[in-house]
Amino acid sequence: MKMSGAEILIECLKKEGVKHVFGYPGGVVLNIFDVLYDEKDLELILTRHEQAAVHAADGYARVSGKVGVAIVTSGPGATNTVTGLATASMDSIPIVVFTGQVPTMLIGNDAFQEADIVGITRPCTKHNYLVKDVKDLAQTVREAFHIASTGRPGPVLIDLPKDVTSGMCDFVWPKEVNIRSYNPKYEGNKWQMKQAAEEIAKAKRPVIMAGGGVILSGASKELKELAELTKTPVTVTMMGLGGFPGTNNLSMGMLGMHGTYCANMAVQNADLIVGIGVRFDDRVTGRTADFAPKARIVHIDIDPTSIRKTTRVDVPVVGDIKQVLKEIIKNLKETKEQWGAVRKSWLKQVDTWKKERPLDYEHDDKIIKPQFVVEKIYELTNGEAVICTEVGQNQMWAAQFYKYDKPRTWLSSGGLGTMGYGFPAAIGAQFAMPKATVFDIAGDGSIQMNIQELATAVINKLPIKVAILNNRYLGMVRQWQELFFNERYSHTNLDVVPDFVKVAEAYGAVGLRATKPEEVEPVLREALKIKDRPVFMDFVVDWHEKVYPMVPAGAAIDEMIFGEKKEKKQKFDSSQIKIA
Repeated sequence: MKMSGAEILIECLKKEGVKHVFGYPGGVVLNIFDVLYDEKDLELILTRHEQAAVHAADGYARVSGKVGVAIVTSGPGATNTVTGLATASMDSIPIVVFTGQVPTMLIGNDAFQEADIVGITRPCTKHNYLVKDVKDLAQTVREAFHIASTGRPGPVLIDLPKDVTSGMCDFVWPKEVNIRSYNPKYEGNKWQMKQAAEEIAKAKRPVIMAGGGVILSGASKELKELAELTKTPVTVTMMGLGGFPGTNNLSMGMLGMHGTYCANMAVQNADLIVGIGVRFDDRVTGRTADFAPKARIVHIDIDPTSIRKTTRVDVPVVGDIKQVLKEIIKNLKETKEQWGAVRKSWLKQVDTWKKERPLDYEHDDKIIKPQFVVEKIYELTNGEAVICTEVGQNQMWAAQFYKYDKPRTWLSSGGLGTMGYGFPAAIGAQFAMPKATVFDIAGDGSIQMNIQELATAVINKLPIKVAILNNRYLGMVRQWQELFFNERYSHTNLDVVPDFVKVAEAYGAVGLRATKPEEVEPVLREALKIKDRPVFMDFVVDWHEKVYPMVPAGAAIDEMIFGEKKEKKQKFDSSQIKIA
């Protein structure tokens, strides 16, 4: 039976198991939206901006593990997706974005709302397509979902000229996908995996450094087994939060620029780093030349181009993390090594670092500390919420003071650092997990980047809790100005901040405010009762507060600075460690 391109597209999405699509209409995609008008099995969620549609698809993918989908129009609609695509690309999130395009006969003629979106997005997508013939549409969609979700996941864009979506042909669903130049490697090299196991077995001061790849691979269980079997302390990157239980005794929390003192000290004094699904980016390594100077490095990753990209690696293992960890654990179980005894002194030292400088802040009875708000969110949700964040100080406090025990409960723009990500991502997350308690922990600056999505949340009755840590500044930039630019606060003071309570009420949401510490818990409890619409909570916090510890740009990660009462940096001599 012949079908239009638009009908074929919707059938393809249903074949891929898609239930929710985020998007925004326009002239050249009207064929698609006309088919969606009568569609019962696939829901389109109308966002108020194309960037938000892509972030929502991204949030949906991070929480569900499925491919997120967005549809927008051509020209400015398409270019508005670029930030969302780059965000997903940096964090390896599987999404497929469909953009409308002018009819093929007009491409290259500066037609109204024409943009070369394939050319524009080539550097920030895993792959992209321009479909020129409706007969190629089903095959293209099949390939796009396959590429987005396999190997190292990532965003794929499909550009659809108007005459392709209106063209007619027989619908044929490809039974399988074979792309000659694309063959992700899942099984690790046996010799390299054995070498990795031997490195772990003989190390005296090992550290596991786990990243987002653990979560994408579904390897949290294997990571926990490896750490507990070998008595190896674990630190996570920001993207790895939730990949290893934050409440586990072996957890050292996050490392890097705003990592814990314990994690940074352990990495710098380890004799082995086992990097699992990490990119070793600059926020993690600090000054690369001085990263983990005493350690050999094992790096496990499905993407061979990530290995040795920024740091030296002694033992590379390319493969799916879940499969590789299973094989390494199997090898280690054959050694019969008594790691508890071997690493007793190392674990004791790690515990000492934890106790010396835990994450903390100066409490105040009169003014709200932002860390206190995050701690209260953790307490009142029993650590069971899905936490989305914007970018900046709010992001770091949410990473530091909420303990993530489960994968896919932490959503943040790690690689690109996209302000305005958190709220639309929370919308996607709430659609993926309608019964979950979803928070967006935001700053007063970042929430204004996509504040219009209140309309999307209200019309869909999404009970998202938005906790705005309102310090009237672009806080993280101000922190850098205070520490490194002689307190010259150039254009970071948000003198005019909207009344967030009234903004919420204007959209039909609920607005709440706390200006004193004793008001924080009642406001959160009130918000948690609301089940049929979003809530904006305006927490007026101490604008002086900074994120500590902090590793200055260009410093090694053990060259941390602390708050005023903790300015003294401590050094550790690994010779102090007594090996049993």
